[in-house]
Amino acid sequence: MPFDHTALLPKAPAMMPFLTSRPAVAIAFAVLVSACAGAPPVANTSGAAPRFVAERFFAGRLDGVGTLKIVLHAPITTHVISIGRVDADGILLLDQHIEQQGKPARDRQWRIRPLGNGRYKGTLTDASGPVTGEVEGNRLHLGFSMKGGMRVDQWLRLSSDGQVAQNHLIVRKLGVTVATLEETIRKLP
Repeated sequence: MPFDHTALLPKAPAMMPFLTSRPAVAIAFAVLVSACAGAPPVANTSGAAPRFVAERFFAGRLDGVGTLKIVLHAPITTHVISIGRVDADGILLLDQHIEQQGKPARDRQWRIRPLGNGRYKGTLTDASGPVTGEVEGNRLHLGFSMKGGMRVDQWLRLSSDGQVAQNHLIVRKLGVTVATLEETIRKLP
C-alpha cells in the first residue's frame, strides 16, 4: 500500500514506550503498520494480468481483512478501512483506520510518489524511514524499516479484474521472520 500520510494521522512515537516494553506488542504493531500490503497470490484466469498501478488501485475506498501471525502467539484478526486520493502533484495519499483483535483502533497515513518505470518512494506514519516500492507486472513490492530494528516487506498481487489485491507481509528482526500478515484488500463502490 502506498504512502505517506504522516501529516494527517497521529504519530507513532507516542506509542513507543509501550512498544519497547513489550516485544511481542512491538512486532504486532509493526505488522499492523504494514497491514495493507501482502497476501497469497491471486490466480489470474484470464491470462492477462493487469499492471499494478498503486495510485489507481488505492484511489477511493478499500476494505482489508486479514490474519496476523506473530511467532509464539495465536493468530489475530485484522480489519483495515482505507480511503485514498491522488493530489494535484501526483502523490498518493492513503488514510487508514486499523482494527486489530484485542487492541484499540488506530489511524495511519501513507504518502507515495510515483517515480516512473514502476518505482515508488514515500512515507508511512509507522515507518522509521522511507518506504520504497517496485512493480513487476501485477505485483507491487513495498519495503520499509520500523523502530526496534524490524524490516517489513510486503507484496500485493492484483487480481485479473483489478478490484482485489492479496497482501502478503513479512516482518523480520535480525533476518528472522517474527510475524506475517495475509490480507485480502477489496475496492469498494
